Amino acid sequence: MCTRLALIALAVMLSACQSPSVNRDFDPSRDFASYRTWSWKEPGLQYRPDDPRINSDLTESRIRQAVSEQLEQRGLRQATNGTKADVNVQTYLIVDTRQQQLSTQYAGGWGGYWGGYWGAPMLSETRNVEYKVATVQIDLLDGRDGKLVWRGSSEKLVNDTVSAPGERDAAIRKTVAEVLQAYPPH
Repeated sequence: MCTRLALIALAVMLSACQSPSVNRDFDPSRDFASYRTWSWKEPGLQYRPDDPRINSDLTESRIRQAVSEQLEQRGLRQATNGTKADVNVQTYLIVDTRQQQLSTQYAGGWGGYWGGYWGAPMLSETRNVEYKVATVQIDLLDGRDGKLVWRGSSEKLVNDTVSAPGERDAAIRKTVAEVLQAYPPH
């Protein structure tokens, strides 16, 4: 029971102090100002792993909506059906299981006024803790040659306590906004 409480406390502390891990890369030879329209490169959202607990029409709808809104805010308009877009968008939701080794040390001694040490030796306990990390990756591919021109991704700890649809929607919108914050590159 005590170990379980310690693991829950650790997960809460890790999620509270975690700053978003956002990575971006782009092709500096591309003229991003020439990109005016976008469309989805189907499948628009790919899951890694393709697990039914992760793969959800609801999640896909939330991610597609968040990406659409962010691209619109950055001046890109969704291409109408039948027209070729300047940029094709493909997103990924990747969930990895990771491990971290934690060590706890327990002291069992007392010190006297003049120094010295009495008591039991120091004890230490080491254990492995598994946790899940979700990555949202957004790729923009040139509509003419199909080559990747911009990629952004953000990693976050999976929070099992987010249960309300509104909370999930807000978390996805925030993550997508963080990923696309530096688009277009200057």
